[in-house]
Amino acid sequence: MDFLSIVERIGENPTAAIFGLVTGIIFGVAAQRSRFCLRAATIEFARGRMGPSVAVWLLTFSTALFWVQLAEQMGLMRAEDARIMAVPGTWSGAIIGGLLFGIGMVLARGCSGRLLVLASTGNLRAVVSGLIVAVVAQMSLHGRLAPLRDKLASLWLTPDGRNVNILDLLPVPEWAGVALGALLALFAIAVAIYNKMGASRLVFASGVGFSVAVGWVLTFGLSQVSFEPMSITSVTFTGPSANTLMFFLTSDTVLEYDVGLVPGVFLGAFISSLLAREFKFQGFTNESYMRRSMFGAMLMGFGGMLAGGCAIGNGVTGASIFTATSWLALFFMWVGAMTTDYLLDQPALRRTAAA
Repeated sequence: MDFLSIVERIGENPTAAIFGLVTGIIFGVAAQRSRFCLRAATIEFARGRMGPSVAVWLLTFSTALFWVQLAEQMGLMRAEDARIMAVPGTWSGAIIGGLLFGIGMVLARGCSGRLLVLASTGNLRAVVSGLIVAVVAQMSLHGRLAPLRDKLASLWLTPDGRNVNILDLLPVPEWAGVALGALLALFAIAVAIYNKMGASRLVFASGVGFSVAVGWVLTFGLSQVSFEPMSITSVTFTGPSANTLMFFLTSDTVLEYDVGLVPGVFLGAFISSLLAREFKFQGFTNESYMRRSMFGAMLMGFGGMLAGGCAIGNGVTGASIFTATSWLALFFMWVGAMTTDYLLDQPALRRTAAA
């Protein structure tokens, strides 16, 4: 792809927005068809099952590792230039924010990325929860919650003003990331075969991971021909949701990758749901469910900004370039989600079964 000719024809910011749109459409279609959801995977695992949701999450995670690391080996991107790697990481933010996000996604019945996909299929609960995530994320970035976020994030930072690449700390060859991705993909396929899953869902799960690699390659390529510094990033939703919200609410914002990404996901998942005849308007079933979802969305908005990314931004995108704080945040998202399910939802299920 000739990035320079595109930039010269339409400009840097519109190009970034189009690249975000393309990445988002791929993600939206793949996520809707595969029903990719970290929350569903953590609940299956917490209840002692290696079910279909675990297989989908593992395949997404592993294919993202494989394609991103392969792209880096081919010179199509450099992890060290990524926005998440070029700034100080926060260990404390990853731990506290990861826990809050994990709790929130169980309460809200989906992570921020999953809520966006569900909203595009007619789920009005996801629309409300997703808007709350975006508003609280903006409050945590520039609003009333920003001082608290800064204080918690600064408790424990990575050294030397940069994040940490796990591969740089280990005595492993350059192709170790590609190999790990391939091995995890084989394990995910084995779990899928055990659950007798169809090939179509697995292909789309792989597509979610592939979209992460597409985002990294496109933004890196654009940064190499831009006159102004451009952020090298990929699929993430907490910060971009806030940025997209402000783009439509104010007149002093500009086009950028994030502003294309979120509408792209919505468009891709919407078209996919229509073609699959799965678009259907749904709402909250009762008042307590609504309160629970709204509170969970608030936790995700703050927790995602504190952790430096959501279940996708940290758990797949950041992890795909072996960002240390992303792996830590992902671990604590699992801990928060599994603990919440164990303490809140599993007892309710047992009471219902005993009644």
